[in-house]
Amino acid sequence: MSRKSAQTSAQPTRVSPGVTIRPAVEEDLPDIATIYNHEVANSHATFDLDPPTLAYWRKRLAGAHEGDHLLVAVDTDDDVVGYAYSWSYRPRPAYDTTRETSIYLDPSVRGLGIGRLLYPALLDTMAASGVHTAVALVALPNPGSERLHLACGFEQVGMMREVGYKFDQWVDVKWYQKLLG
Repeated sequence: MSRKSAQTSAQPTRVSPGVTIRPAVEEDLPDIATIYNHEVANSHATFDLDPPTLAYWRKRLAGAHEGDHLLVAVDTDDDVVGYAYSWSYRPRPAYDTTRETSIYLDPSVRGLGIGRLLYPALLDTMAASGVHTAVALVALPNPGSERLHLACGFEQVGMMREVGYKFDQWVDVKWYQKLLG
C-alpha cells in the first residue's frame, strides 16, 4: 500500500534516516485507522470501545480549527508507521489556544525513536499556528507514553483515578501539559 508523497502538495516537516514526518493526506487514512483500531481492540491507550469509521478520520484530517493538525511518520515506502494529532481541548472559546494531543505508533516501530521525532514536529506545528498550550491524557499503566511525554517537555500536572472502564477494569489517567509559547 505504498504512496509517494510527491503525489500531494504536502511538504515534509522533518526527515530522519528512513522516516519522514509530514502532514497527513487522505490516502494515509486507512493506515491511520489500522494503527488506531489495533489500540481500540488491544489496549486502553484509547477509551474508544469501537473502531471509528473513515468518515471520522476524514473529519480529523479536515480539522475544525487552525490549531488542529494531523501529522504522520512514514517509512521509505511512504507507508504510515505512526501519527500524532491535535484537536479541541474544550468547546468554549477561551480554550481556543489550548489543544489536546495524541500519538500512536504501529507496534512494530515502538521503541525506535520515531515518537521522539513525530511528537516534537506536531508541537512545533501547533506553536506555529498559535497554539499556546498542549495537553495530553495518558491511561495507566503506560510507561512508554509517560517517558515520551516527559522527553518531549511535558510535565505531569494531575491524575484522575478510575475515570475509564475498559476490558473489565477501571483505568486511571495522568494529565500532562506543555506550554508552547
